Amino acid sequence: MQQVDISAIASDPAWLPHRYDEGHDSIHFVRLERDGHRKATFLTEEYIGADLPRQVVRRSDAALAASPPAPLHFIFHSAFCCSTLLARAFDYEGFSMGLKEPVLLNDLVGWKRRGADPRAVGAVTDVALSLLAQPFAPGESIVVKPSNVVNSLSPGILHLRPETNAILLYAPLGTYLRSVAKKGMWCRLWVRELLLGLLQDGVVDLGFEAKDYLAQTDLQVAATGWLAQQALFVSLIKRFGPKRVRTIDSATLLARHHEVLAALSAHFRLGLSADDIAAIGSGYAFNTHSKFQGGFTAEDRESEHRAAAEAHSEEIEKVSIWAEKVAEAAGIPLILDAPLIH
Repeated sequence: MQQVDISAIASDPAWLPHRYDEGHDSIHFVRLERDGHRKATFLTEEYIGADLPRQVVRRSDAALAASPPAPLHFIFHSAFCCSTLLARAFDYEGFSMGLKEPVLLNDLVGWKRRGADPRAVGAVTDVALSLLAQPFAPGESIVVKPSNVVNSLSPGILHLRPETNAILLYAPLGTYLRSVAKKGMWCRLWVRELLLGLLQDGVVDLGFEAKDYLAQTDLQVAATGWLAQQALFVSLIKRFGPKRVRTIDSATLLARHHEVLAALSAHFRLGLSADDIAAIGSGYAFNTHSKFQGGFTAEDRESEHRAAAEAHSEEIEKVSIWAEKVAEAAGIPLILDAPLIH
């Protein structure tokens, strides 16, 4: 049997730490070069493919074999807010690499929801962060955009990595509701799945009883999930402070993306020059569809949302008013403090 060089796997960024097997306390790695990251919408089987070379390494062995991690920062988000676009923007060789929804972190959330000991989850998360932070080039930082399913782990992640900063990215409530409406039935099912997970995570405190959610419309459920994530983001700002945690909404990101990139370069300590920011701002991340790769501009995005608003105007308007009243009663701001830019 060929001996596996564990250090050559755990310290090589082209070996993506992909899954966590709690039964065997092992990490499943897949071979994915930088170009493969660039082509994949997310780091899921659907997009990276099932035929990549794979290796399974005990978690303890991988932890010992990994090289010292690169600087690591996070884009936490509440969905439908251009987070994939922003992660793609940080694929900028020599400075940073953006990881788009690594499934390894989702596995830890699932394990936690199944009743895992929080101390064990913390220990594995610590190793996962080190493995995800293997740089593709000397001097590069890693910017991770997890799935928003991972938001419940965000306090633990920031606690484990005091040098890590985060941006909290969210869509304005109306934009979020329009996104759900225009995406149709599967998205309406997804927001219900999201709310179920948030309830399992214990981060929903809006004054409703469990049975009340069954009586809510799809867009009410969507708004409830949005509000719960806003409340979680508020708690992160209070706990870790604006030096480490800043906020931005998707409308501001799209309208002022060069300013946002400059501010994030400083927040993530990337050292991008004005020329670098101009190159990123005019590059593929801001001019192609984050999910489908074809040409897609801010004007195209606005046109899609106008069509959704027209088709679902009554429902969106009524749910927006309802959600604003729920937010007021629960003390949840619709616009978050600690803005990245003013």
